[in-house]
Amino acid sequence: MLTEKLTMLTDFYQLTMMQGYYKSNRADKTAVFDLFYRANPSGSGYAVFAGLEQAIRYIENLRFTNSDLEYLRSLNIFDSSFLEALSGLSFTGEIYALPEGSVMFAAEPIVRVKARLIEAQLIETALLTILNHQSLIATKAARVCYAAEGDPVLEFGLRRAQGPDAGVYGARAAVIGGCAATSNVLAGQMFDIAVKGTHGHSWVMTFGDEYEAFKTYADCFGDSLTLLVDTYNTVKSGVPNAIRVFQEKRAAGSLPANYGIRLDSGDLAYLSKKARKMLDDAGFPDAKITASSDLDEFLISQLKLQGAKINVWGVGTNLITSGDCPSFGGVYKLSAIEGEGGVLVPKLKISENPAKVTIPGVKKLLRFYDKASGKIKADLIALADENFPENEDLTIFDPNATWRRMTLKAGEYTVREMLEPVFAGGKRVHKPKTVAQLREYCQTEKNSLWDEYRRLVNPHVLPVDLSLKLFNLKEKMMNE
Repeated sequence: MLTEKLTMLTDFYQLTMMQGYYKSNRADKTAVFDLFYRANPSGSGYAVFAGLEQAIRYIENLRFTNSDLEYLRSLNIFDSSFLEALSGLSFTGEIYALPEGSVMFAAEPIVRVKARLIEAQLIETALLTILNHQSLIATKAARVCYAAEGDPVLEFGLRRAQGPDAGVYGARAAVIGGCAATSNVLAGQMFDIAVKGTHGHSWVMTFGDEYEAFKTYADCFGDSLTLLVDTYNTVKSGVPNAIRVFQEKRAAGSLPANYGIRLDSGDLAYLSKKARKMLDDAGFPDAKITASSDLDEFLISQLKLQGAKINVWGVGTNLITSGDCPSFGGVYKLSAIEGEGGVLVPKLKISENPAKVTIPGVKKLLRFYDKASGKIKADLIALADENFPENEDLTIFDPNATWRRMTLKAGEYTVREMLEPVFAGGKRVHKPKTVAQLREYCQTEKNSLWDEYRRLVNPHVLPVDLSLKLFNLKEKMMNE
């Protein structure tokens, strides 16, 4: 697809509801929707917000073309007057969202849409598919990079992605989440991110022997040299032949500063330690060892524990598909609707499942930091008109277990309002950033988490609380 013209990327029921709003004179009522999610993916203690730039471009290009309208007319469902209304539709409302690359937590609003009901309803599906996918991959990348303990991680997943869009935008999200580069050339071109790669087994197999293949490759690409050593026998053939080529390049004065080998199969802990000793003994201690082969954060963590001598990690399938958790559970729910006199009336969805009971009203998200360390202490969901001065003590509580409380002492914390304006009056007010800038910001965000929230298994749960005013509103509406 790889297009910004995605107006028809919606669920059919959005359009039928829109016609219903139109025919019942509700289409122009102001509505407020929250986009949030209910559980962190992969058992993580947090998630990473990604996909905002594509979502913005979708909103900017929101227009029904003549061919769109002709298709809808052919379904014999929609009235001519409604289709005529669609012909002039564009987004005229406001959107607030987290900065792309932010860390985020379950249940809190990450996007807030305020617009005519007919507009706010239309954009639900596309926003969810864009933000759910890219946030999922960015979160997975953040976990993989955490496991790599500062080693470069390369995104190698294009051939296993669920189609071109997932491969390209997944690569973008992976770099935001922390990856150093991608093998995806189109993603590199579109988003100005670094592209990396070596050669495949087929390169080696097209030559008469492995040494000839390595030597030819080294002569073709002199500035950076990584040789794939596991086509035949890693220890007996691959590494010795790579060392022979490195020796010849050094003797000729043409050994590049960035050189090494790649392992793509076998016991990576054993093979990397064996290869490291062979390279060191031959006088190549600065040769890098890159590993691939169905890696994920858990395997990387185990390899680290086993003392694997790997410097660079190429992660493909399990990153680009988020193999252990292939979907992100973002939802989009109405929180307020225009009532009599133009007043916004809070709305609440009730469910037998407590996790699916929504939070009413027009809200904002506040993040509290420990002033001394700069680490996040808690997030607070509050009504948009509430204020919490930093020079006052503040006690917050768990809305699901109100006896669990935390008092933030004046002078010991700072507070940040997380939702920033993206659209105002239908016009973009958000300044775009490069993927490199987003990656740097995301790293700062990840560094604001205590390690207890970042660990891969059974992470600590950051408090996401409701203000007392909002808690009382929700309780009142539930009782009513």
